[in-house]
Amino acid sequence: MEKSIEVSGRTEDEAIEAALVQLGLTRDDVSVEIVEQAKSGFLGLKNTPAIVRVLYEVKEDRTARVENFLSGLFERMDIDAGFEVKEDEDSINVVITGSDPGALIGRRGETLDAIQHLTNYVVNRGAAGRVRINLDAENYRQRRNETLESLAARTAGKVIKYRRNMTLDPMNAYERHVIHSALQDYEHISTYSVGSEPNRRIVVAYGRNNSGSNGGNSSDSGFSGRGGGGGGYKGGRSSSSSSGGGFGGNARSGGSANNNSSSSSGGSSERPAQPASSGSSQYREWR
Repeated sequence: MEKSIEVSGRTEDEAIEAALVQLGLTRDDVSVEIVEQAKSGFLGLKNTPAIVRVLYEVKEDRTARVENFLSGLFERMDIDAGFEVKEDEDSINVVITGSDPGALIGRRGETLDAIQHLTNYVVNRGAAGRVRINLDAENYRQRRNETLESLAARTAGKVIKYRRNMTLDPMNAYERHVIHSALQDYEHISTYSVGSEPNRRIVVAYGRNNSGSNGGNSSDSGFSGRGGGGGGYKGGRSSSSSSGGGFGGNARSGGSANNNSSSSSGGSSERPAQPASSGSSQYREWR
């Protein structure tokens, strides 16, 4: 929100300097309009002072809004938790501490994600500029990222070794983004997503389409993926043909990537999925 003040001085420069001192700002923080120029009277009598209008941006105290919201939320949740808030140029990072971090994190970070989503909504609602709120507890985010990256590398190794696709357990949009990013530079590996929320899964596929053409966009809740080519994923089915090294013939389920799977130690299972034919292509999720 922009505000302004008008200040007078013997000269324009003196008026501007007086305004900056009053506001506690620097010249780069404001814009200036000359309302009236200074004029000298005859023999120095009846001089007219300069009047300037100084415009400045009022920054909202976003840190205080985060603290007030989280304090009220934890009180209503009957959770004894503290937090540390640090603000940088385009984000606010919050580290939550408490006697029961598991209650704050939830299964696979679901509670922590929900708190983060609510905080983002409350702080950015009606604000002139958007800021991203990042919440963490007990260093969960970093530990989870390391687990997902390890899972991605392990799965890619199996896909390359056996030359057949593998499907991971359902993940949220952020976790799928971590997997896509971890595997984007792997040779002979491509990734795409199948299914609908909250059961959307990643398929780690053998082979990469190098034709340079882009297929349709398989949207993944705000994260984007790499184009695949002419054919596309429809109704959760992948191609029923194989170019060798995978499953031959047609699967009765049509190559559906949404079969039940068991959990692995990384929180996501790895299981074979029907590989795409070398002559067809799948929608790739934009990274």
